[in-house]
Amino acid sequence: MCQHAPACPSADDPDHEAAVLVAVHPDQGWALRCNGVLTFDDTGELLPDGTIITPRRTAAMTGATA
Repeated sequence: MCQHAPACPSADDPDHEAAVLVAVHPDQGWALRCNGVLTFDDTGELLPDGTIITPRRTAAMTGATA
């Protein structure tokens, strides 16, 4: 999908979040990267093959205390 030179990381690369954003919808809470990965505001992701990456929540995000 990526037309950049050099090409952005593919959706299955560990650094796939480094791909360029091609559509951003903060009002809806998601962004599309040129490698086809949908990134959500809660840090969850949906890969082009349908794989779901669950949100990576930290203690600060969940309100938990140590």
